[in-house]
Amino acid sequence: MKAATLSWMIALTGLAASQTARAQSGVRLDTQMFVERVTTDVNGRSRRILASADRIAPGDQLIVIVHWRNDGSAPLRDQAVVRPLPRGAQIDPTDPTMQVSVDGGAHWGRMEQLWLPTPLGGTRRAVAADVTHVRWSLPQAVPPGHAGRLSYRATMR
Repeated sequence: MKAATLSWMIALTGLAASQTARAQSGVRLDTQMFVERVTTDVNGRSRRILASADRIAPGDQLIVIVHWRNDGSAPLRDQAVVRPLPRGAQIDPTDPTMQVSVDGGAHWGRMEQLWLPTPLGGTRRAVAADVTHVRWSLPQAVPPGHAGRLSYRATMR
């Protein structure tokens, strides 16, 4: 059990702390990941809190937040924010503005639109456990300096 948790921690090291990436298009991306924990307060009521994702275990609910900003000097047009899914995480693909990929970003769509080949030569419908990447289209003509935030939920397997 400790080895499995350690391997997940190593796989997520790049996302546990805040990440910053600058795409060629002038979009700056910062990614943060948290674990949603349920605790009980002194009155016996359940409370949901966001904790650091430095220790995760199977079944933990992750919240991944992607901050984007147009750091370029021109408006952004027809741009998308693409992020890989953390290894071992299974996404909740119900966000209608989000597209997913099950093949490393080669093809995109909603879950109900994606199919995968089977070992015997057939095909099967993709499921949430197959998702490798997520993508959101940015609003049209994002002026320089404008920013936004996107988020998704996932469960550690």
